[in-house]
Formats: sequence, C-alpha cells, structure tokens
Amino acid sequence: MESIVWQTPANPPHRDDYILREGRRHVRPYYFEFICHVKNRWAGKTIVDMFAEEFKGRPYDYYVSAVKCGRIQVDGEEVPVSFVVRSSQKISHFLHRHEPPVLESDVSVLVKEPDVVTVYKPASVPVHPCGQYRKNTVVGILQAEHDLAPLFPVHRLDRLVSGLLILARNAAKADFFRQQIEAGMVRKQYIAKVIGVSPDEEKIVNANIVYNAREGRSTVEVGDSFGGMPLKSKYASTKFSRISTDGIHSIVLCEPITGRTHQIRVHLQYAGYPIANDDLYLSKVVVPRSANGMDAQKAATVNSVCPTSGSCENEYNEVEKSSSEDFDIDPMCTNCPNLVPKGYERDEEGLWLHCVKYSGPDWVYECPYPDWAVLN
Repeated sequence: MESIVWQTPANPPHRDDYILREGRRHVRPYYFEFICHVKNRWAGKTIVDMFAEEFKGRPYDYYVSAVKCGRIQVDGEEVPVSFVVRSSQKISHFLHRHEPPVLESDVSVLVKEPDVVTVYKPASVPVHPCGQYRKNTVVGILQAEHDLAPLFPVHRLDRLVSGLLILARNAAKADFFRQQIEAGMVRKQYIAKVIGVSPDEEKIVNANIVYNAREGRSTVEVGDSFGGMPLKSKYASTKFSRISTDGIHSIVLCEPITGRTHQIRVHLQYAGYPIANDDLYLSKVVVPRSANGMDAQKAATVNSVCPTSGSCENEYNEVEKSSSEDFDIDPMCTNCPNLVPKGYERDEEGLWLHCVKYSGPDWVYECPYPDWAVLN
C-alpha cells in the first residue's frame, strides 16, 4: 500500500483540521482506517461481493481496485479479490474520509469545573462520533479547539437540537449523573417554537411512543393491546406551558418526564402544536429531503465501514470543484475533488428546539436562549 499516514479513532482532531466556509464547518478530508468484523450472514462471500452487497455506496469496480491495492485487508493482510471471508475475521477499509459539514457556529464553553464542562451545543452538530461524523462533533471540536479530553456526555441531544450539553470530565462524575437521571431526580427543560397559540395553562401529555428506526421517526400509539398482542410503544410523559405568543407562533417550555426518542417533537405534534420548522413531524407522510441523495441526518447512522454516497446536488459542484486546494486529492476517492461527501443537502437548518436547563438535587446548569425564542 502507498505510504500514507492512516488515522484511527486514537488520533485526536486538531484545530487546523477544520475549514470554515459559507456558514458551514467542514472537515479537511483525511485518510482513515475503518474496522469491522465479519458477521455470520457475510461469511462465505468473497471479500468484493461482501462489500458490494452490504455497502452499496460505492461501485463494484471500486471494491475490486481497493482489494487489489491493499486498501481493503483481512486480519491485517492483503488478500486476492477471490478471498472468501469467515465469521469474526477483522476487516480493515482504508479510505479517504470526507465528513458531512455542520453549521459554522462555535461550541461555546459555558461552565468549566474540575469534573464538569457545560457547553452551548449548536444545532446540526452531533454530540459524539457516530456514522460519518467523527471530528465534526461536539466532543471532537472541544478537543481540537479547547484541549478538553476525555469527555463523557451526560445526556443526549439530537443532532438538530441546540442548547445545554453537560459533559463529565471523568467516568466517576458521569456515573454520578447517570444514577440521578435513572432515579428520576433530574429536571430537564427545553423551549420550542411551535405553530399556533398553545394553551396558557400547563398541559401534560401522557402518550405512549414507538420509534420506527427505518423511517427515523417516532409516533404516538394509542389504545389498548389488540387481540392479546402487547403494544410495541413505551410510556412517555411531557409537561408543556406557554412562555409567549405572537398569535401565529408560541414559545413553549417543555419538560420531558421520560426520555424517549423524539419525545418532545412527537408529543407537540400530538397536542396539535408541532415545532414550526420540524419537517419530519409537520407531515404525517415521510418525504425524503433530497431525491438525489441522503440528508445529513441519515449520515449519523450510516455504517462506518463504507460511508454511503449518492449523486451530488448540482449547486455544490462549482463551489466544491474549486476548493480542492485546501486538501490533497486521492485518486481512488469517490468524493474527490469535492470537499463535501456526495448526496448531502446544502441548506439544512437547526430545529427550533433548545435545551435551556438541567437541575438535580444540589446542582443546576443553564444555557442562554437562542435568537428565534424572541417573538416580535
């Protein structure tokens, strides 16, 4: 294999890894070793067929070339294209990694204590490495720009949600928070900008939620079990109270009692006051964001052995083709010379849902309101 410096998860991100351009934070493409182990259902296939059938984002010919030149290896060794994989073998895929962009906003440190850091998480930035995101994450950016590591996220914030994020600086403190959250001792408060004039008095929504991983959305499941079959949903409860309204939109304080996937979003929809820019829950029909590729939300869950790529939107082409002076072009890369991986939308915006406060028996952390929370 050519003499390239290959990064692994052990390599920390650095400040100069990022390119800020046109309101987006990009990551300079880098060489990376993805590792997985052969699943039972893959066993018996040739190495090329395994990749072509399981990771469809790249053409068959790419995988043939990658195996021939040693960019795909088995148990640390180069193999022929006819090699048949066996269960549990280690597969390494060495490739030129292009991460999806996020909004350019800084990850601002709000509180720095010996055992805890709290930050203002921007919308669109994942909390930790997942799918195609590694450096373009809150944890990665804090390590690169603030030399903060290791960090242990105490709670979840969806990628498109902004606001308070609490991170422990050691495992013991993370466990302290985990125990209090699991014991129901932690109060969580969010604000949302919703359609309509929500009720002035406090409203509690108790509605079971079921999450559909294929569609990437939750729904409320009502009624009792049917025909003796148990409901697939989980109990969920959220408190809502109006903060302000302009007659068209309302700013609503949201307090999830339970912690289900998309709980606040789906409960607001169920109550008749969906988040005003939440495309996923404004319609009962799931509409793909792009007919030509996939949006960055799906990038957070794509299998990391081979990031999916699709046809790049035309609006990117002129900008991206002129940007390759910022990084080295890899002749085998299916994304080069573009900076952005193929198939990602340009005009993604943050969700109007923001975490403002977490509090426990003897602690409280808060975050400033976003600009959209002020109604004229």
